[in-house]
Amino acid sequence: MRVFLCEKPSQGKDIARVLGARERGSGCISGNGVVVTWCIGHLVETAPPEAYGEEYKRWSLDQLPIIPQQWRNEVKTSTATQFKIVKQLIGKASELVIATDADREGEMIARELLDLCGYRGPVQRLWLSALNDASIRKALEALRPGAETLPLYYSALARSRADWLIGMNLSRLFTLLGRQAGYQGVLSVGRVQTPTLRLVVDRDREIASFVPTPFWEIEVNLSHAGQSFLAHWSAPIGTMDQAGRCIQQLVAQKALDVLRGAREAQVLSVETERIHEAPPLPFDLGTLQEVCSRQLGLDVQETLDVAQALYETHKATTYPRSDSGFLPESMLAEVPTVLHALVTTDPAIRPLIDKLDRNQRSRAWNDAKVTAHHGIIPTLEPTRLDAMSDKEKAVYRLIRSHYLAQFLPHHEFDRTLAGFSAGSETLLATGKQVIVAGWHLAQVGKGDDARAAKPSDGEDEETARRSQVLPSLTKGVRCQIGAVGLKGLKTQPPKPYTQGELVKAMKGVAKLVTDPRLKQKLKETTGIGTEATRAGIITGLFDRSYLIKKGRSIRASDAAFTLIDAVPPAIADPGTTAIWEQALDMIESGQMTLDGFIGKQSAWVAQLVEQYRGARLSVRVPEGPRCSLCGSVTRQRTGKTGPFWSCTRYPDCKGTLAIEATSRKTGRSNRSAPRKRQSKPRGS
Repeated sequence: MRVFLCEKPSQGKDIARVLGARERGSGCISGNGVVVTWCIGHLVETAPPEAYGEEYKRWSLDQLPIIPQQWRNEVKTSTATQFKIVKQLIGKASELVIATDADREGEMIARELLDLCGYRGPVQRLWLSALNDASIRKALEALRPGAETLPLYYSALARSRADWLIGMNLSRLFTLLGRQAGYQGVLSVGRVQTPTLRLVVDRDREIASFVPTPFWEIEVNLSHAGQSFLAHWSAPIGTMDQAGRCIQQLVAQKALDVLRGAREAQVLSVETERIHEAPPLPFDLGTLQEVCSRQLGLDVQETLDVAQALYETHKATTYPRSDSGFLPESMLAEVPTVLHALVTTDPAIRPLIDKLDRNQRSRAWNDAKVTAHHGIIPTLEPTRLDAMSDKEKAVYRLIRSHYLAQFLPHHEFDRTLAGFSAGSETLLATGKQVIVAGWHLAQVGKGDDARAAKPSDGEDEETARRSQVLPSLTKGVRCQIGAVGLKGLKTQPPKPYTQGELVKAMKGVAKLVTDPRLKQKLKETTGIGTEATRAGIITGLFDRSYLIKKGRSIRASDAAFTLIDAVPPAIADPGTTAIWEQALDMIESGQMTLDGFIGKQSAWVAQLVEQYRGARLSVRVPEGPRCSLCGSVTRQRTGKTGPFWSCTRYPDCKGTLAIEATSRKTGRSNRSAPRKRQSKPRGS
């Protein structure tokens, strides 16, 4: 019996339909000589410490480190029924096709089941980039040998076990040390979550310690041939900071007086450069999350959920968890089909489609730069816009616009820099004139409009503000001086991270690494986390109350500062985690073994436990209101439903209060309703 093992029921139904399987069974679909079943995500999970011994139910420093000699998996209680069905089908299979998501995690979902069920038969791999019928048929005709993707499993297993070793050991270690110092919450440590949190903590500290510096600007209104434009005073050398801003008020005031007394400014120089901007690549997930955060205000998890719905439910776009924006050259043959599908889906874009050069080959088409997955693009078949939510339509249009941009000319504009003398002072004016709108025609602006003149994503706000169309200027021409204004400004602190910017920082963490030893080892392309996990990491930090939303910005909580100050620098260093991610890639490519990696991780965790076992932490212990039962000070603890105020005389006094109950007076929190009892944190 040939069994197809999928990741989700919806995926199973799509594949079963193409295979001609129509007979619905319990947890499967059969027919036409095949059976299609599914996993509902992970049906098994790495066993917790207590599975290796009853003594581990209670947290104790004496038990650390916990390093399994034989790793165990357990069936998840919530999906035990489906596991039994899958196990029975695997037991009857003469051939098995892995049809889970085509990535590291999808490989693990299938392989951990095969290992647990003792399957030893032949294995093939269905590698899908889209769930429309044409893509499924194409993938079924090109099944891969199971051995080809087996290293993905080893890489995922290495990631899972390393996360377990660090999370289980160091969370217990620093939580127990924190309690000795009076901190009653759980200090959750993670291989990726902790260095991600460090990025936010460091940014918040930069903001808090920032000292603004005053500077001065002079803006001058000039005119020539009936056209007005703005120029800016250029301060003398020795009066500016590194960014070219004047930091001497008296010099600026003197220049203001000179300029107000002048009637004309003479052109000293005019330099014009023609700029050719290539279209942006199709989206990878991280870039899509960045853009959706900035333009649509979507959380990174929201963006992933929407992209997943476009892939699974609407069959409108390809596999979303891609880390590459490039496309295989073989897909050039599919361009007419994709464009036909887009017009069928949305006839309103016909005028734009007619402007495309279907034979144009942009830099996106590059086999050498395609990883396990290509960029996120529209599929080969029409979809229904009226079946999509507003958010789904918005994300779909962004993905569509980046694909269509590949068939439009470069965006071309002239950038002009003009220098002037006015009295003894020098002025500069910057001009920009669009020559060819090019791929900007495909950009999504407000509503459904395309804005040809919209500045590119890479253009900074200051440049965009100063960009203007200058009149025709030549050396020696005199321009009339109009209004002259002096602005007293101050340097601004770094902006807090948004979710999209945090994903960008996680992807490009190599740029932030300062340790020369790590920097030497670290590839510039290596980030922390993966396209599939970054949204979950950020969401987990919110769930643990380490991160706080403030509008679109995210800030670190007191608990976050406590954790980052408590853990070893290497654990919180994004560079260390990026090196580990690099090692996982090496396991995937066969350059490193699973056992070798886990052996090194185990030894390192054991060393950290011994090093910090007797440490005394200096932690922030937030004080709350007085206990309503005995009048003692309360401190924040964390239970099954989140943080709450607990009497410092606990367990002698069990007085507690929900944080929201105090927020009406202090404005400190956002929890609900007072409470009388609260259970201990799990595992304490």
